[in-house]
Amino acid sequence: MKKIVFLLLLSFSLNVYGQKRDQPSTEFVVIGLVKKELKFDYSDFSKFDSREISDVEIKNHIGEMRGTAKQLKGILVKDLLTKMELQEENPKLYSEFFLNFVASDGYKVVFSWNEIFNSPTGDNLYLITSRDGKELMEMTERILILTPSDFKTGRRHIKGLSKIIVDRVN
Repeated sequence: MKKIVFLLLLSFSLNVYGQKRDQPSTEFVVIGLVKKELKFDYSDFSKFDSREISDVEIKNHIGEMRGTAKQLKGILVKDLLTKMELQEENPKLYSEFFLNFVASDGYKVVFSWNEIFNSPTGDNLYLITSRDGKELMEMTERILILTPSDFKTGRRHIKGLSKIIVDRVN
């Protein structure tokens, strides 16, 4: 009897405290301080140039290897966001804006406007269209955002992107 109670408690604690499962997404929206909301679904991605990306070692927050993403192809996020218009007329003030990438499981990653549109990071921020020989709709991690140039790639490895919220620092 004690073993059964122990196993039930262990099972409950793993469910409560375990990592959330990835919830694949097929679309995402860009909302917040933009003049017009943008919506993208997997059929829109074929309209953009997809680039081959070298294999990427996925490392956690302390630099430990968690795996390798292979046979990657992706679209630059900044290319997807070219039609995004901020609610600000003065481009000098774009430096006050940031983009909060939100996954379907609630995981969030923040990029500044300058990181995406005014630095080498923007040339290495991809929406992955193919991984390990699987196309987007076959991938379990869709919609996947990856920054191969990061030192600890797992920190901004966003699985199941559901929305990008544009905001401004106060």
